[in-house]
This record gives sequence, C-alpha cells and structure tokens, in this order.
Amino acid sequence: MEELLTAHFWGGLMAIIGVNIVLSGDNAVVIALAARSLPPKQQKAAIFWGSSAAIAMRIVLTIVAVELLRLPYLKLVGAALLLWIALQLMLPEDDEGEGAAQASGLGAAIRTILVADLVMSLDNVIGVAAAAKGSLTLLVLGLAISIPLVIFGSTMLLKLMERFPVIITLGAGLLGWVAGDMAVSDPAVKAWVDAHAAWLHTAAPALGAIAVVAVGKFLAARAQARERAEPVSDLAGADGPGRTGH
Repeated sequence: MEELLTAHFWGGLMAIIGVNIVLSGDNAVVIALAARSLPPKQQKAAIFWGSSAAIAMRIVLTIVAVELLRLPYLKLVGAALLLWIALQLMLPEDDEGEGAAQASGLGAAIRTILVADLVMSLDNVIGVAAAAKGSLTLLVLGLAISIPLVIFGSTMLLKLMERFPVIITLGAGLLGWVAGDMAVSDPAVKAWVDAHAAWLHTAAPALGAIAVVAVGKFLAARAQARERAEPVSDLAGADGPGRTGH
C-alpha cells in the first residue's frame, strides 16, 4: 500500500499509460477490423471482451516477455501469422446467415483480436515492462487503465471505417508493416541482417505492408468475382431440369 503513495510509483504509472497510448494504435486497428462486419450490439461486445481479454493476456505475457523474445524463430512465426490475419481482414465479409452465424462471427472476431494482440504484443510488452521497473502492481494497474484507451480507439475507428472504407486497407497495411519489422528482428536472423543486410530493417516493414495490400486486394477481387458468378450458375442449374420435360 505504501508503494501507491510514492512519486516513483506515479511516475512509473504515467510512463506505462504513455507507452500504452503509443503502442495500442495497431491493437485498436485489429479490433476495429475484426469487429467491423458484426451487428452494432455484437461490435460493442467484441470490442469490450476482445480488449479486456487482450489486456489480461498482455499482463501474463509481459511477465515472461524477456525470456520469450530470446527464443529463435518465435518472431518469424508471429510475423507469418500476422500477415495471414491481415490478409483475412481484407477479404469481403459474407452477408448471409443470422443467429448462430452471428454468434460464431462474434467468437471469430474475439479469437482474431486475441491472436493478433498476442503476436503484436511480443515487442510492445518490453516497453511496458521497462516502464514498470519490476513492480507487478504498477504493471497490472497501468495495463488495466489502458483498456478504455483501446476501446475508445477501436470504437472511433469503426465509425471512421463505415464512412471511409480505405481505412480497412490502411489498417491491414499497418499489420503488414508490423509483421515485416518483427521478422527481421528475430534472434535467428537479426545478427545476419545487422551485418550483411541492414537495409532490411527499413525495407522489410514497407515490403510487408505492400504485400498485404497487393495480395489482399487480389484475393478480395477474386472472391467478389466468384460471388457474382455463383447466382448465374445456380440459376442455370435450376432452369435445366425444367426444360427437360418440354
């Protein structure tokens, strides 16, 4: 209890909140992208539960982050997973189905939020852990305070996405950027990159963003073309049997 009355504690708390404001931008993007296709009520539920669970998971991750980040290939796997999530978020949403389909949509949105936050938090938690300076109380309190910051940012982005769909593309590109940066900082490749290809630290994030947007747009266009073709083939199949009797 005495810890709460010290200037050191409050200075650390302000530092953690500041770090979270800076680092939670990409998390807010993921939450907004994952929840954008849900009905308004489920959007609020996905934002609240996704954000809360992500923060709780981040607390646990922060405690073991330093050891985790020493494992080779972990960031490479995380980068690949983040690229996959970014591509999935660029695909057009299926408007069909209600009830159980909506429930599964909410569950899928929360799972996407959790997985993406887990991947992106590998780097973010280092900044938070450094600001906490070994105080678990400070860490938990600071991250708990950051929940409304993430929720507010996600809610604002959802409203902007409805008016400006290009934000969806920009958000997916941001995830590609994070994935590229994560890949070249993995312990398994970082020493080689630093010695022989330092330019990759600048190029890899840009290449990740460009790849996500380009491949995502291609897959989205192909999916839309397939959806437009399906009604025509269904109609032809329905007319076929009717003509055989004449």
